[in-house]
Amino acid sequence: MDTREKEHLLALKVMRLTRPSLYTTQPLATDSKYFACNILNKELKDDLGSPSNLEYCNSGKMLMLPQSFGNIYLGETFSCYMSVHNDSQQVVTAVQVQADLQIGMQKIVLSGQRGNYSSFTQLNPDESVDDVILHEVKEIGTHILACTVNYTTMHNEKLHFRKFFKFQVSKPLDVKTKFYNAEDYIVEKSDEVYLEAPLQNITFASMCLEKVSLEPSNNFTSNQLNVVQIDAETMPVFGDVSCLNPNDSMQYLFCLQPKPGTQTYSKLVKNVASIGKLDIVWRTCMGERGRLQTSQLERMAPGYGEIRLIITEIPSIVSLEKPFPVTIKIINACDRSLDLLLSLKNSFSNGILWHGISGQKFNNLEKGAFVTVSLEAIPVRPGLQGVSGLVVKELFLKRIYNFVDITQVFVTTSDIYKDNSNSLVNSKLNVQT
Repeated sequence: MDTREKEHLLALKVMRLTRPSLYTTQPLATDSKYFACNILNKELKDDLGSPSNLEYCNSGKMLMLPQSFGNIYLGETFSCYMSVHNDSQQVVTAVQVQADLQIGMQKIVLSGQRGNYSSFTQLNPDESVDDVILHEVKEIGTHILACTVNYTTMHNEKLHFRKFFKFQVSKPLDVKTKFYNAEDYIVEKSDEVYLEAPLQNITFASMCLEKVSLEPSNNFTSNQLNVVQIDAETMPVFGDVSCLNPNDSMQYLFCLQPKPGTQTYSKLVKNVASIGKLDIVWRTCMGERGRLQTSQLERMAPGYGEIRLIITEIPSIVSLEKPFPVTIKIINACDRSLDLLLSLKNSFSNGILWHGISGQKFNNLEKGAFVTVSLEAIPVRPGLQGVSGLVVKELFLKRIYNFVDITQVFVTTSDIYKDNSNSLVNSKLNVQT
C-alpha cells in the first residue's frame, strides 16, 4: 500500500476463496531397540489429530490452507472475498464498492451477493463490510480485477480509491478432434460421421471427468461409443470414475447420423460443416467443479476427385506368406462416364504385395456407377502392414490416381511354410501386365 492509500480512511482487502488441499507426510516409524522409539510413539498417540490406534495416520494435518493465489483454469468459478474496513476514528457515509474484471479490451461488471454495487449508508470506526464475488471464467489469458471504493467523509468530502489484482487463466484440458467419414471405408453406412476426441489433463492436479458429451448441430444426432455391454448392463470403458492424472489423456468416440427427414449425407457433406459442441464437466480432488464447452466443431468436407476407391472386404488378421482376398469398389464420382485402367504396383519395401492380373480395363463407367473387383494379396512382413499400390488411370484425360495406405491388416507368423523351397517369398510373384 503506497502513501496515498494510507491517507484514506478506509482500507480494502481482497482474498481469493479456494478450498484447502491435501497434504500428506511420510510416516516415521521406529524400532523398539532404539531409545527414542517409545517417546516418539507416545507423542504420535497423544496427538489430537491422530485417530485411535492409528498413530501413524494424522488426519488432522492432511488438510492444508492455500499458501498462494493458486492456479485458475478456464471453466472454473473464480470467487473472492472483499472487505472494506474503517481504520479511522471518523464516521464515513455513502460507502460504495464496485468490482470490474478487465480482459483485454473487454470490461465485465461483477456482481456479489449484495448486487452489482455494494452500497452502505454509513460506516462507523472499526466497522467493516464485506461481500463475496463469484464469476465463471470463460476466457484464457491475463485478467485484471479492479476494485473501486467511493465514500464521503464527515466533512462532506467525496473520496475514492482503486486497487488492481492481476492473475492468469490457463487451459485445463487439451482437446483435439478428428473426423472420419464412414463412406470412406464402408459404403453401406455412408450416412455416418465419427468424431474422435482425445482429452489430456494439462493441469498440475488430478481431475475426475463427470461428463463428456457431444451436443450435435440441428442436422445430426449423436451417440457416444465409449461404452461396453457386460451381462446386459452398459458400462463405461473407463470405469465408473474417469480420473485423469496430470498429463494423462482419455480418448472419446462419437457417432453422428443425419436426423430423419433431413437431406441425404451426400448433400450434407457439401453444405454442412458444423458438427456440434463438446460439453465437458469435471471436478478437482477437493470437489471443485469446472465446465468447458468448445466452440462449434467444423470438419473439412471430403474431396474425392473424379474417382473413389473403397475396400469393401478384407480380413483384419492374415498369416505370413499366405494369400488373402481383397474386394474393392471403384466409383465414378464425376459428372461424365469414364474409361479406367486398374494397375497393381508392387514394391518390396511394402509388407503387402499384390498377386494377380494387372491392367484390367473398365469401359464406359457411368456417373455414380461402380465396379467391384476381386484381388489377391500376399503378406511378406509380420506386424501391422499397410495396403498400397493400387493405381487407377483415367484414359481420356490421362489422369493417374495413386491409392496408398488404403487400409491396414495385421500379419501373424503362425502357420508359416516350413519348406523354404515352397516359400512364396522366394518365388517370383505372378503379376501379369
